[in-house]
Amino acid sequence: MKQKIEQEAERMLLKKYESYYRLAYSYVKNQQDALDIVQESAYRVIKECNKIREETYLSTWIYRIVINTSIDFLRKQKGERVSLDQVEIPWVDRYEENDYLELLSSLEDNDRVIVILKYIEEWKLDEIAEILEMNVNTVKARLYRALKKLKIVLEPEAT
Repeated sequence: MKQKIEQEAERMLLKKYESYYRLAYSYVKNQQDALDIVQESAYRVIKECNKIREETYLSTWIYRIVINTSIDFLRKQKGERVSLDQVEIPWVDRYEENDYLELLSSLEDNDRVIVILKYIEEWKLDEIAEILEMNVNTVKARLYRALKKLKIVLEPEAT
């Protein structure tokens, strides 16, 4: 059983590498740091995959490891305790770039992760709730709030 889960973990790490990278990048906004986070996450997954009891939870477990590794990285960078709610992202008044990650940086960390998992990674709301260890209704509310903020950023100013 352990070998099967370990093999599936390795397969999933390779198959969804870009997804994990985008998620890490949404936290750290630096290509090299995001690559380091994914590499560290992969190490943790392989090292600890024997803790997974059912293969069906493997995918959400890996995403959770990437999120936790990103937060750990931010803590080390700032030299202080950082939670998802404490990470401050500067507000962007206007969206002028074509890079969607730049647009998403105007959102709070939790909200940005929800939007990425929902619309880029195409996860269901209940799966996102499980990954982020939140209530489904909280995920829905945060998603609605994030989309409302993005709409404001994307709308041209009324003249």
